Amino acid sequence: MVYIAPMTQNVISHVCCIGAGYVGGPTSAVMALKCPGIQFTVVDTDAKRIAAWNSSSLPVYEPGLDDIVWERRGTNLHFSTEIESAIYKADIILIAVNTPPIYQNREHRTNNSPWAATATDLSAVEECTMRIAHVARSSKIVVEKSTVPCKTGDIIASILQRHGCKDVGFDVLSNPEFLSEGTAIQDLLEPDRVIIGGQRGTERAQQALESIYAQWVCPDRIVTMGLWSAELVKLASNAMLAQRVSSINSISVLCEATGADVTDVARGCAMDSRIGDKFLRPSVGFGGSCFHKDIASLVWLCESLGLPEIGEYWQQVLKINEYQKTRFAQRILHVVGDLAGKRVACLGFAYKGGTGDTRNTPAAVICRTLLAHGAHLAVYDPKVQETSIVEHLSDPCFEQQVAMPGYSNIRSTNVGGRDDVCICKTAYEAMDGAHVVAILTAWDEFRHIDWQRASGLLATPQSCIFDGQLVIKNIGELEQIGLKAFAMSQLQSYVDRKVSVIMSDGRLVVGMLRGLDQTTNIIMQECQERVFSEDDGVEIVDIGLYMIRGDNIAVIGLIDEEADAELDFENTRCAPLEPVKH
Repeated sequence: MVYIAPMTQNVISHVCCIGAGYVGGPTSAVMALKCPGIQFTVVDTDAKRIAAWNSSSLPVYEPGLDDIVWERRGTNLHFSTEIESAIYKADIILIAVNTPPIYQNREHRTNNSPWAATATDLSAVEECTMRIAHVARSSKIVVEKSTVPCKTGDIIASILQRHGCKDVGFDVLSNPEFLSEGTAIQDLLEPDRVIIGGQRGTERAQQALESIYAQWVCPDRIVTMGLWSAELVKLASNAMLAQRVSSINSISVLCEATGADVTDVARGCAMDSRIGDKFLRPSVGFGGSCFHKDIASLVWLCESLGLPEIGEYWQQVLKINEYQKTRFAQRILHVVGDLAGKRVACLGFAYKGGTGDTRNTPAAVICRTLLAHGAHLAVYDPKVQETSIVEHLSDPCFEQQVAMPGYSNIRSTNVGGRDDVCICKTAYEAMDGAHVVAILTAWDEFRHIDWQRASGLLATPQSCIFDGQLVIKNIGELEQIGLKAFAMSQLQSYVDRKVSVIMSDGRLVVGMLRGLDQTTNIIMQECQERVFSEDDGVEIVDIGLYMIRGDNIAVIGLIDEEADAELDFENTRCAPLEPVKH
């Protein structure tokens, strides 16, 4: 590689951030707050976005961001579309533009698996670099803030060398962001670590960038390393975090099959200091702009380097995530049955609580599946804009088969017409007249829903509540007021249920329901067969094959332990599941 002549000055007076999105805006705002002697200019080609940053309604929601922007805006924090001017004045240029999967076109998104390996689209990064090369007339430090594949710094350096002025020096650094949406401001104010990566010969540039962070970050949390290592740290960090989410979700499936409580299992694991409790809460799956994209990029990197076994390992993290979304939708369909014309209250649409971001949100997958089976959705999210919800549910790229196993293949045809979706202003408005309630985002306000009040709004006393985020503290309390409640990874409404089925010949079969195979919806379990005679004698034990439909269980047949027997599919009856009193 050819190294570019380093900049010679040490005094930093102007910083330009290209990209006014989720990374560029908050990062520049906090830097401006902590470094009042430096001018920060955030630039973007999107005039509407820049106008929003200069208004009273910011385009990004993050707790604490508004106050910082309003304090520093117009003083040493500026938002502008004059990109060339900002580049010309800047000593440091942060590249914080979008780097989406390279396949984001209609044909590829429709026809490829959600876990397919994908390269990262670096066109925006390359365009920014080309503009820097053409405009710069003094030495610049060019910093990657966007999440990029390993060795992207080489591409940036090559463009600057080929197209920049010969007497202008450039240093290329990697300074990946580690922001968690919903806590981004806190993450910036008190970061776990600040990574600054650069090639040999960029030490002075690294020190210049480090001097900015040193205004508020402890020196032992600022780590310098090689450029390629810094680029890979971000991908590896997100992959490992996503891995934990998929790991606990996979354990939740095992818990459902055995009757174990996944919250107890997670708590027991978290008490091991080597494991800890972060990202060990089962849910409907992860979303957002980073996890899925970064793992898909990591898989692509592994495959391109001839490491298919490593790529397959990380691909499984994505497969489990997609499986978890599908499994939650299956739960609703299996329990409720026919959804045609039924109102489903969808509480939450953001991919997680504390943010209005809907990129890769599991809620969109679940909602589209319910729509495909005829449901009418009433959607409420405290921060997501109506236009964003409509866009997700109307996107023709997702008009594909979404039918669950055991159901007819059908397509969503009227999503864009909005006849089957309404956007509500409160959770109670969404639940008014609902047959089903699905909690899809872990907003704090959902932890404090007055379910006694909600029960009076629902369509029937038998309406079902499905908690996909484990925000309901005590499912049993809901059942006490007559609601049917189902928590993700906790089958209280199935596990510890007494089965009482009257057979066609008058026999009463009783037993304990101990597990449910969500894929086939069939249960195999031991039960006791009691024959009521004049002396109330008791006979013994067969193995029963059962099938769940709604809140009922049907005996399909009894299988003799010692010999294969013909199953009796005709002479069956259903009986309700009854809670067992402990």
